[in-house]
Amino acid sequence: MSQRVVVITGGSRGLGAGLVASYLESGDLVATCSRSITPEVEAWLADPELAGRVLFEPADLARREDADRFVKRVVEEWGRVDVLINNAGVARDGILGMFSDDDIDTVIDLNIKGTLYVTRAVSRRMLARRSGTIVNISSVVGRSGYRGLAAYSASKAALDGMTRALARELGSRGITVNAIASGYLRTEMSHGLDEEQLQQIVRRTPSGRLGEPDDIARACQFLTDPRNTYVTGTVMVVDGGLTG
Repeated sequence: MSQRVVVITGGSRGLGAGLVASYLESGDLVATCSRSITPEVEAWLADPELAGRVLFEPADLARREDADRFVKRVVEEWGRVDVLINNAGVARDGILGMFSDDDIDTVIDLNIKGTLYVTRAVSRRMLARRSGTIVNISSVVGRSGYRGLAAYSASKAALDGMTRALARELGSRGITVNAIASGYLRTEMSHGLDEEQLQQIVRRTPSGRLGEPDDIARACQFLTDPRNTYVTGTVMVVDGGLTG
């Protein structure tokens, strides 16, 4: 497999960091962004074996200017984007009736608008080259819901709809668009859930465990494989059988 230029949003921790590590292990050039740098990112940037293969840009993707600047820098550095993985997202938990306007805006602005901003900027470049792969990291709560996560569930359901629409919009130009509906991971997906709730989820999951970033990374690698030119417009559920 030839070296690809892979953009992964929100790659500084948790699932995003796992995705970055997976594509670095594949030998790809990987660009990521988050609002602030983390020890994981600092370690990649300082690793001499990864010299020239990691790019980090501080960015708040809820701001159109930041999203455009990030994509522009990647193209200036490496000339193109082959793969876009929209992973950046935020959760706010609580009963919707008690939610503040700021909490709603925070979730919608990053999870939906930020994803649209980055995808718009990247898809323009992909359209010009008539090739590319986009994967949106969604969630099973966008399909089944979960109490206390109404805004987050709404934002992830929106990504599923965006995936299907863009697959139709971009398919004739050689661009595939898919989503992964992630199950409950022992990372940011467990936000707002106590240990008793997590154990309840484990008991209801046929695989008998919470998911790991590697589980999602393997699905991403399959969907972004250059040989995959026919799977598009799908939402792949990776949840250990929980919602099957």
